[in-house]
Amino acid sequence: MRKQFGAKPSKLDLENYSKSTYWNGKIFQNLEETTMDFSLSNLPKFLHKQFCEKTDRQPLKSLSILPFDRKEFESGGHSMKSIWYGHSAILMRLNYKNILIDPMFGSNAAPIAPFKIKRFSEAILDLIDEFPEIDLVLISHDHYDHLDYDSILRLKNKARQFYVAMGVKRHLVSWGIDSAKITEFNWWEDSVFENIKITFTPTRHFSGRGLLDRAKSLWGGWAFKTETENVWFSGDSGYGKHFVQIGAQLGPFDFAFMECGQYNENWHQIHMYPEESVQASIDAQVQNMMPVHWAGFALAQHSWQEPVDRFVEKATNENLNFIIPEIGKIFNSKTKRDAQFWYKNNQ
Repeated sequence: MRKQFGAKPSKLDLENYSKSTYWNGKIFQNLEETTMDFSLSNLPKFLHKQFCEKTDRQPLKSLSILPFDRKEFESGGHSMKSIWYGHSAILMRLNYKNILIDPMFGSNAAPIAPFKIKRFSEAILDLIDEFPEIDLVLISHDHYDHLDYDSILRLKNKARQFYVAMGVKRHLVSWGIDSAKITEFNWWEDSVFENIKITFTPTRHFSGRGLLDRAKSLWGGWAFKTETENVWFSGDSGYGKHFVQIGAQLGPFDFAFMECGQYNENWHQIHMYPEESVQASIDAQVQNMMPVHWAGFALAQHSWQEPVDRFVEKATNENLNFIIPEIGKIFNSKTKRDAQFWYKNNQ
């Protein structure tokens, strides 16, 4: 079997999953009923549009990435500094520790499919070699656009610890990561890492890397709380009641990375429309935010700029604080948005 698939759950894994209240004996379940409303009769039309009609679904030229400035990234105090590398890949410095979230730096988001889904930027995998030692890697779920085999191999000797959704550990172990380095999380579980309280928050989504392992691992987001700052990575999610609950239990948040992109009416319950991403930030009591899960891959049938355009319009109308940082640019929780948005120059 190809390494990309990861590993099937063992008997011991399944026994461990049964300890979760979100495991029904066969699969993990969302907090509210969730389906992918997709008719097989529409499949041929969908596949043709997905793989053959690509006008505006990707930029005309490769999206450039600002060079990594290690000195600037590691300078300053304990407050959050972050760099976004397109889609949901984020390098964060918090409390003097280097944290990498959903490090998908690979060139292809569909490595097992007959058609490649190429990244909008080039040679991004090599960036991992430029990064300093990574104190902690976090994996929100095991989909290929968030958990990448090639990226994990690059991080194997560079990352000290891994925090992952329950069920993801088996993939990492099969790829050679020491099991002692990996901690799995159920929803609402937390751990204190170097004086940072990290909580795994629920989302409305699913998981799986093959035909037979759907929902055999959990999915979620990550909240980070220090003595002076509260940051949240929403994770992939459809809109739901959990956002209000997250805000009530863990908010308000100084800054949030909000999932925004790769939506479609056929899977609306597991990916938000941009307007819902903004509403979710309001629900969760977010003070400043940015949209992620766009500018990386064409995984849905909207144009590549549509998610951010709709997000900006809604957030502006709601008079909310948000930023749209360039790929590779260093920012913090108090960064103000630029007057000109960089992506407008990359039609």
